[in-house]
Amino acid sequence: MKLKRFETEEELTKKRKITGIVFIIIFVLFSVVVGWFIGKPMLEFIANPYGFREWVDSNGMLGRVAFLGMMALQVIIAIIPGEPLEIGAGYAFGAVEGTVLCLLGAMIGGSIIFLFVRRTGNRVVRMVFPEEKIKKLKFLQNSKKLDAIIFILFFIPGTPKDVLTYIVGLTPTKLWTYLLISTVARIPSVITSTIGGNALGIQDYSFAVIVFAITAVVSIIGVVVYKKIIEKHSDKEKHH
Repeated sequence: MKLKRFETEEELTKKRKITGIVFIIIFVLFSVVVGWFIGKPMLEFIANPYGFREWVDSNGMLGRVAFLGMMALQVIIAIIPGEPLEIGAGYAFGAVEGTVLCLLGAMIGGSIIFLFVRRTGNRVVRMVFPEEKIKKLKFLQNSKKLDAIIFILFFIPGTPKDVLTYIVGLTPTKLWTYLLISTVARIPSVITSTIGGNALGIQDYSFAVIVFAITAVVSIIGVVVYKKIIEKHSDKEKHH
């Protein structure tokens, strides 16, 4: 009778690494394929506001569920921009309902990413984003005021929220804490997009232009503030 050989810890570790790498490669390929074959047509669909609104009106609750899926997908597949979806939500659903749907969709997508990164670790983040982007936010993993900084970075318009969503999964913060902080912090930027979209929907073009112009200015200021925060923490790390 042949005895079954138990695998050593080294062999098990090697197997886990291979499984993790294969899993990550599949995820990245899936993201690219979904981004191209689903994300691109999805954005083209949203870009036709009249057609999108008619589709929403004719599908009722199903249209809202589908939009939640679109919003969650946009958060997961970082290459899909979020602003067109938010503006489309304001156009099709109105400012209030559009904002609620955008925030719920972002929560669903954010939860999936958070749990996925917690399971796979740093490797998936490195395959999705350039090393330079990751290094800029590395300080989050050791920050004493982590929750406050996460709130500020999600609150500031123009910050790379796609990278932040993935990086947060590597920090000690808890899932429900992250969801609460990021959702509340997203409200101002989301609501300006949905208000602008709603203004387009009711053909108040002057107001829409004012909203988008203010949003653009605030976003530029946000980018400057974000760079200052990154520089400040980069300098701190150099001196430690």
